[in-house]
Amino acid sequence: MQKTPMTASGLQRLEEELRRLKSEERPAIIRAIAEAREHGDLSENAEYHAARERQSFVEGRVMELEEIVSTAEVIDPSKLSGDQVKFGARVQLIDEETDKEASYQIVGVYEADIKAGLLSVSSPLAKSLIGKSVGDTVSVPAPGGDRTYEIVSVTYS
Repeated sequence: MQKTPMTASGLQRLEEELRRLKSEERPAIIRAIAEAREHGDLSENAEYHAARERQSFVEGRVMELEEIVSTAEVIDPSKLSGDQVKFGARVQLIDEETDKEASYQIVGVYEADIKAGLLSVSSPLAKSLIGKSVGDTVSVPAPGGDRTYEIVSVTYS
């Protein structure tokens, strides 16, 4: 079984979602199905079909989360150091075309959230950053043409 790299906070968020689905969503769906059954004919009961559809979605998500959590390998970025980009690094970049600065932490696939600055280790940008150091320039293929970034800083926390 292949391990999935993840930060401790990313694993914690997934475990919390799993706990919420099992302890809150499942019971609520069971109640909704029971209530819908009381309305009679199930073949034309929209509430029943909606609840069953929601149940199917939740059960699928529970199975997916259980698989992810069971294969998670927590990597603690605070135990890493250096100016070379590795998993868990927070990287400060400057877009050489626009001079805009951006900061990303390289995290596991299942915890990525670009709006929160969490960049998936499998993304094109992260792949081009891994192994590079402060001062290096990386080129990343993008739909509008290649983008070039300079690495300003690399920190681990």
